[in-house]
Amino acid sequence: MDSDARAGLAERIAGEITLSDDPGATLRKWRTDFDVSQTELADQLDVSSSVISDYESGRRESPGIGLVSRLVTGLLDIDERRGGDRIRQYARVLSAGFESDIVLDLREYPTAVPLQDVYDAIDATEVVEGDRDRVSGHTIIDSIRAISRLSSDEFYRLYGQSTNRVLGFTGVSRGESPLVALRVVNPTPNAVLLHGLEEEDLWEHAPALAQRDGFSLAICNTPIDEMLAALQALAE
Repeated sequence: MDSDARAGLAERIAGEITLSDDPGATLRKWRTDFDVSQTELADQLDVSSSVISDYESGRRESPGIGLVSRLVTGLLDIDERRGGDRIRQYARVLSAGFESDIVLDLREYPTAVPLQDVYDAIDATEVVEGDRDRVSGHTIIDSIRAISRLSSDEFYRLYGQSTNRVLGFTGVSRGESPLVALRVVNPTPNAVLLHGLEEEDLWEHAPALAQRDGFSLAICNTPIDEMLAALQALAE
């Protein structure tokens, strides 16, 4: 297991909890992101599950730095015992040269899979059919942070090992910014996924741009944690 990645992730989680206006909610966010139940975390720390519940709900005062450190260590120890998937995910993002608040997930699949299987797994709707119907990985990014902070060269590195992938943008309202941003990137990915909008809200020029560049365009409203979990399952 990458000790540097673990230490970096521990620092990030502890910092977010400690500095949050609602530390309990932030703790709950990370616990659920690690797919750890309150009972499992409580057992790891040798405390009652009601203790975890009380902190997350705000019934107890905000945890001090010592307890935050124990909570974070408990989450990471559970992840390592399961195989270290979350820690490796963090390491992949860092090794690609990105901040983890920009890239939510970046993975390569063991084999190429039909694009429709990806869409079915996350309940996405294909708006435009692309020229290529299989993908070998996915990259999911925070749309606003990526577009505002990445150069065109950095955008290309979002493709990981190949462009044969789904490039997903979260926090999308119309899809105009992601589609315009992709005009400066060559080549384009096999598929572009816009998360967080309804089909009727899609920018009217988006389908034409997708058709022009030959990539599949899809939209998805599945809750982000569920969508990421489904995508991660495809990579296992």
